[in-house]
Amino acid sequence: MSGQEPDQVMEPVRNHHLFFCGFHVAKNNPTFQVTTMHYCGMRGDGDHEMHQCLLYDSPGPGAKLLGVEYIVSDELFRSLPDEEKKYWHPHTYEVLGGGLVAPVMSEQAEMDFMTYLLTTWGKTWQTWPDPTTPVPMGEPLLMWSLTGSGQANTELVAERDKEFGVSTAKVQAERIEAMGYEVPQVPLPKSVATIGRQWTASGEDRPTPFKKSSH
Repeated sequence: MSGQEPDQVMEPVRNHHLFFCGFHVAKNNPTFQVTTMHYCGMRGDGDHEMHQCLLYDSPGPGAKLLGVEYIVSDELFRSLPDEEKKYWHPHTYEVLGGGLVAPVMSEQAEMDFMTYLLTTWGKTWQTWPDPTTPVPMGEPLLMWSLTGSGQANTELVAERDKEFGVSTAKVQAERIEAMGYEVPQVPLPKSVATIGRQWTASGEDRPTPFKKSSH
């Protein structure tokens, strides 16, 4: 037996104290979408700062462990070779579009965290490809993010909003106002080889400042 205390050996799991909910889509088939609960913790610091997340299909005691996600900064993502970049999806639309919510955080804490997530990238493998099966079946799926309006399964969004008592449309409006950017409109990937874009479908990938209506 080692000299480790019981509490010490649980540190890796206990670190996953951040909770937020969003939607993932299969990169090879964006019509396949899953509501995903993220339980995340920080690993490393400085140039190697990363969040590691355990992904579940619900916040309940019998939840299925769907897979894992790693989240890195935009700077770290840009340093990766193109062959690796194809595995990483942007969080920009998810944040500004209201797809990602952290309902157990205070309003200010959630806004601060989402501002941090805005330009980050995630690498997600769903090891339980079809959550409706009794056990994980088949090969892991590389998952992607929603990147523009009209892509989400509206039934999933309505169910999620009802479960957590939130309004995706209201969240979107508040974040546009607070963060000062228009919601990106980037098409879903045409193939698994597509490298993601954060803000625009083509040209320089930069944000469009939000312009308040004069009315």
